[in-house]
Amino acid sequence: MPTENKPFWETKKLHELNPVEWESLCDGCAKCCVHKLEAEDTGKIHYTCVACRLLDISTCRCTNYPNRHQLVPGCAVLSLDQPEHFAWMPETCAYRRLHEGRPLPDWHPLITGDPRSVHEHGASARKKLIPEFLADEEQLEKYIVD
Repeated sequence: MPTENKPFWETKKLHELNPVEWESLCDGCAKCCVHKLEAEDTGKIHYTCVACRLLDISTCRCTNYPNRHQLVPGCAVLSLDQPEHFAWMPETCAYRRLHEGRPLPDWHPLITGDPRSVHEHGASARKKLIPEFLADEEQLEKYIVD
């Protein structure tokens, strides 16, 4: 089947994307910007409702995206050089889905053409998070959500 009418995420591998295409895969859910805990016995990743200090919880956007890795050392850098970070992304994450050979979800902004679709579908963390400064970072396990 010809690829000329297919969108880039269906015709290219992640390593073939240009920087604009790579960044456009982010749906703006902000789930990657929450504190996560890994169970030592199972390796399972548990999400909390505690937002990174750089996250604007009302818009689900980083307040200092260009410098996030310097300001928050634990901020995961998504790249093909470190595929282990994809496992820390939510099941709905476009980067993770494409890395695993799965399609984008129907509500993804690249499909709908509307950046609000992630929130309208309920797939984002909007209105579900608390700021980092309000959480007891020594007891993050009490903030785990499913």
